[in-house]
Amino acid sequence: MRFLIPLVAGTALVAGLASPAHAEPASNEWTADVSGQSATWGGSPKIGLIPLGTHRLARPANAVTAAVTGDGVVDVRGLRADGQWTEWYEASPAEPVTLPVTTSTIESRVVLHSGKASKVKVSATTAPAKGDFAAAAAGLAYRVYATREGLVGGTTANGHVIRSRDHFVALPSRRGLANKNSGNYSVQICASSGRCEWAPVWDVGPWNTKDDYWNASSTRETFKDLPQGKPEAQAAYEDGYNGGKDGSGRKVANPAGIDLADGTFWDGLKLTTNSWVTVTYLWTGSGPVGTVRTADAAGTVNVRSGATSSASQVGLAANYAQVRVTCQLTGESVSGTQGTSNIWYRIASGKHIAKAYVAGVSGATTC
Repeated sequence: MRFLIPLVAGTALVAGLASPAHAEPASNEWTADVSGQSATWGGSPKIGLIPLGTHRLARPANAVTAAVTGDGVVDVRGLRADGQWTEWYEASPAEPVTLPVTTSTIESRVVLHSGKASKVKVSATTAPAKGDFAAAAAGLAYRVYATREGLVGGTTANGHVIRSRDHFVALPSRRGLANKNSGNYSVQICASSGRCEWAPVWDVGPWNTKDDYWNASSTRETFKDLPQGKPEAQAAYEDGYNGGKDGSGRKVANPAGIDLADGTFWDGLKLTTNSWVTVTYLWTGSGPVGTVRTADAAGTVNVRSGATSSASQVGLAANYAQVRVTCQLTGESVSGTQGTSNIWYRIASGKHIAKAYVAGVSGATTC
């Protein structure tokens, strides 16, 4: 369960879908009037978010500054060459934040802490790269402690209202927070039993809100002295790091590095108690990717041990979750939201999903 302070156990309530690209001419400096736009508020400390959508640059850039008139800060991210997004980075008016790629498309959002914002000014320039971005095919993966989030009826950090036996996860940094009804940041979680679920990141927590522990110390936002892959809560609980407290000064009661929605916890992984799991942060990987589409917005797709519906169920993939496709093979013909097909995708060793429920895959090779 969550151990962040209520309203929603420390969850940051923010707004949802990214807006379409703006129609104005491409430029490397732009402003936005947000005085008439509303933000979704909540969490403790209470914050809100106003999405500003995407912006085309006149010249490719990798460094961004941003200033807000009124309250708040600006998060930005860049479009990678493979069509995926970088993580979100907080931009300041004084010193440019350097993205891990040079890009021609920037997306931004205002994060409010109190009061209101009226105007946002963003500028994109070039700066020396902090190393070339190179995503490993499989993506970064770490063994972390998972807790059950619960909080049915509450609202997640991206504005999703939590349903009974829901399917999503929370990570303790908004750098990997997906837009509402999107899986542009998704994870693969596997229990010691071998069962796995693919789920979108729709919430912020547990414990911390600026602990992107999966990143190297050179890019990790806070707690840079900790080993890559070790959440601050785990270090506080096991080693007495930071006096045994989280970033807000609370005594850490467990080493959690991920929260699981009830459906992910009970149905996807079939856990009965908080447990150690292996998490793959799929946006850090490369290669063909697809998005799970179910007829029911709250639905899931069975993941099978083989390319047939009679093969054993070895996990679930949640609606909106992205999956990395290692290869494709011919199997049983299945009808689903994406039509009828006898193609199945292998998304991990011994884990297969029917193409009939996966959209957008391009460039998959034959197994």
